[in-house]
Amino acid sequence: MPLRVTHCPVNLAGVGWTNVQALRRRGVDARLVVFNTQPFRPDQADWDLKRPRSGFLRQQVVQWRALSKLLPQTDIFHFYFGLTLVPKKLQFPILKATRRKSLFHFLGADIRERPKEELMYGLKADARVVGSFAALEFIPYDADVLPPGIDVSGYEPVPPVERERVRIVHAPSNKEKKGTEHIIEACKQLSVDLDVVHGVRNEEALERYKQADIVVDQVLRDWHGIFTIEGMALGKPVVTSLDEDAVRQTEEAFGVKVPIVRATKDDLVDVLRPLVESFEERKRLGEAGRAYVEEVHDIERMTDRLLDIYARL
Repeated sequence: MPLRVTHCPVNLAGVGWTNVQALRRRGVDARLVVFNTQPFRPDQADWDLKRPRSGFLRQQVVQWRALSKLLPQTDIFHFYFGLTLVPKKLQFPILKATRRKSLFHFLGADIRERPKEELMYGLKADARVVGSFAALEFIPYDADVLPPGIDVSGYEPVPPVERERVRIVHAPSNKEKKGTEHIIEACKQLSVDLDVVHGVRNEEALERYKQADIVVDQVLRDWHGIFTIEGMALGKPVVTSLDEDAVRQTEEAFGVKVPIVRATKDDLVDVLRPLVESFEERKRLGEAGRAYVEEVHDIERMTDRLLDIYARL
């Protein structure tokens, strides 16, 4: 009988859906179950519970029905964003009593802005996973580092072009937290066109990324998101803020240089200017970024790591 894994209960940035698809290709009986699908990824779930947006009791009825159906069909519960199907104080005794394994897969915002003492619930699961070495700083225990994976074959690198006005793309999931106002102000000081992609379906967003010459992810955080990975997969040079120690740890762990241009809100103009002025540098960084994604973020490589984590539960 194949390994049976339920990923739940959210699909932020498409991480759960990507993982489930890759696991199925390896013969795993994997499924994604979500409280509600995301507006910009409406088809990315095997089971959308359509949980009511309000009303605790109504929500609980939906969640408990889902657990009762999934429990006999599941060996491992892969929880995202610090959420479980039913309240944690009941979820884990049930899993223990039925000899089911579990892991928490933290995605960033679920740990970055919370006191460490509020994250001790992570120890209730059999394993913990984070997406970067930078994220380890926010949790009070150890975890496996599993960089987000994408299907690299689905991203055709776009050959760079020389043009009079360079196009910069920025796609914030949260404008305030990504520093969008600082990016807009920096671009006003340069001879560039800025495209802020926000509130559109993923397919449209990708088409707009392809038209850009430079990707600017964010300027306030310690690490990049899926947007950076997609930009590099398309052969675009990427600028974002990064924690220096996390960069070093990543390079040591994967044996490759991180070809992302580091910037903060204070030096963004100075960092962008040489990229805007040099087509050759944009081309070089774009090629290096694509190679980096193939090595570090290819979903097949990440699936090997995930299956190894499952095997240790």
